[in-house]
Amino acid sequence: MAVTEPAPAAVSAAQSAAHEGAHEGSQEGAHEGILRRQAARESSARTYARALPIVPVRARGLTIEGADGQRYLDCLSGAGTLALGHNHPVVLEAIRKVLDSGAPLHVLDLATPVKDAFTTELFRTLPRGLADRARIQFCGPAGTDAVEAALKLVRTATGRDGMLAFTGAYHGMTAGALEASGGASDVRVARLPYPQDYRCPFGVGGAGGAELAARWTESLLDDTKSGVPQPAGMILEPVQGEGGVIPAPDQWLRRMRAITAARSIPLIADEVQTGVGRTGAFWAVEHSGVVPDVMVLSKAIGGSLPLAVVIYRDDLDVWQPGAHAGTFRGNQLAMAAGTATLAYVRENGLAERAGVLGARMLTQLRSLAAEQPCIGDVRGSGLMIGVELVDPAAADPFDTAGADQPGPGATDLPDPAGSADHLASVALDRARRPLPPAPALAAEVQRECLRRGLIVELGGRHSSVVRLLPPLTITDEQAAAILDRLADAISAAARPHRG
Repeated sequence: MAVTEPAPAAVSAAQSAAHEGAHEGSQEGAHEGILRRQAARESSARTYARALPIVPVRARGLTIEGADGQRYLDCLSGAGTLALGHNHPVVLEAIRKVLDSGAPLHVLDLATPVKDAFTTELFRTLPRGLADRARIQFCGPAGTDAVEAALKLVRTATGRDGMLAFTGAYHGMTAGALEASGGASDVRVARLPYPQDYRCPFGVGGAGGAELAARWTESLLDDTKSGVPQPAGMILEPVQGEGGVIPAPDQWLRRMRAITAARSIPLIADEVQTGVGRTGAFWAVEHSGVVPDVMVLSKAIGGSLPLAVVIYRDDLDVWQPGAHAGTFRGNQLAMAAGTATLAYVRENGLAERAGVLGARMLTQLRSLAAEQPCIGDVRGSGLMIGVELVDPAAADPFDTAGADQPGPGATDLPDPAGSADHLASVALDRARRPLPPAPALAAEVQRECLRRGLIVELGGRHSSVVRLLPPLTITDEQAAAILDRLADAISAAARPHRG
């Protein structure tokens, strides 16, 4: 029988909410009631809850079950946090072991056996050349806290203030991280072009675009009139995640390493989302052989629980005691879960598995793109995959902008063109020009995926990239199911957009 009278004072707020939910469940269902109360109580800044109106109550591996009884394949994975998926047995066992041991759960930055085990396992995975001279700073619980610590570290170590960051970057939501991400205006951050093939800022893509991006960086640093003084550091993502799943070319990364090393600029690699096997290597910088001076780590290193650290070269360790601190930097449960996760990924070759399976999924998605004009590009690294949706009905920019016509003041030069070579050149240029992004279509694909029991995230500059971040533990059969549901969702969403 539903409780209708006010709960006694001794009854907790949580119990009162449960009573309220049970009462309303008889009228509108617990699922709808919880979502309604969330919308009424929570901040307007909430994001995932708007696009994914589900109420998870159970989860295991790739699968989530909602309060309404629906089951979903989760390709969001806590924004890449769940390297082993939901509630993996080794993670649960590690957490239970700490709980059953009677060990303290809150220890600030004191040394504990749990922390020692975590640090030892983490250092075992670090890129060669960094591990043997690394220092670790435990930060607050989120990746953005580690980014703030890294920026503060290099500014302290170099005595300089400015930073180099890249267009399309995402490093977090706190003030300094937002500056580096382009979400705030600050003269201390110089923005550099990040190379990409599909929407190359120089219009050429490939090795040529990456070379131009590198030369731009060199020119900015070496030109005494560029207005950019010697910076305290450069921060970059080896694969831009929120920026649209854009892997940095290996050669370009090596150039950034050479450019910064030659000018005594610390290089910060933000591996918050790319780390722990996600891209097909344990750390994404390992694809290029680059050894950064600083690494920012979070998400998967905590085995699903909040944990963030900065790893850096020992000669940068110039902080005085208390120069950087935080109350919740000693999360023992997260360290235990993280140790179990790191060891499991390493011992079971899950990074290599992600590389093989991810390459197979990319091949299949590119075949789908050949059939679907609304798919402009498919890209990724390992199990970090992006499908960019575009508007195939958009007018040809050459026709509407008159790009093939002489501009004002142009002289009438003889046009050797009209020739086959000229026409072939124009056709190739048109083929290279990307179609406009289609954020509304991407949002509809996300909704169609959810209707089919598939959870995906959107990203990119215009939120037009469907992102896949499945656990590294998925099977071949599960990968096939993910692609089948996504293909069906794209087909359904694109149907109304066809002429």
